[in-house]
Amino acid sequence: MDEVKIDHIGIATKSIQDSSLIWEILGFTNSGEEIVADQGVKVKIFSADEGTKIELLEPLGEETPIGKFIKKRGPGIQQLAISVSDIKKTILKLKKKNINLINEVPTKGANGNLIAFIHPSSAGGILIELVEENQ
Repeated sequence: MDEVKIDHIGIATKSIQDSSLIWEILGFTNSGEEIVADQGVKVKIFSADEGTKIELLEPLGEETPIGKFIKKRGPGIQQLAISVSDIKKTILKLKKKNINLINEVPTKGANGNLIAFIHPSSAGGILIELVEENQ
């Protein structure tokens, strides 16, 4: 059985710069910033000494997934990301149980990781991101 862990919590924000201060004050370390053009988002990752990361997500435009999220719901927690060792195997297991997926084929996310999303309708209203870390 795979080890289960939360990889990160994704937080939609209008401005990464404005949203960074609180995480710095709380002791999180800036682990890098990048643009993920395919997802239409600028990403800044904050790491704790151990465990879960915080991922700030700033939209590159209003019609991107994060831009639409902010327009509809405002800034805040956008997704919960779960680390998996084999994303394709996990997707197959979910499909066999009729879990509604947004991505049935993994795509590239931040840090070159493979990602896929479980639709909130199958997860109690929570968008779940599956993350297979880039080896």
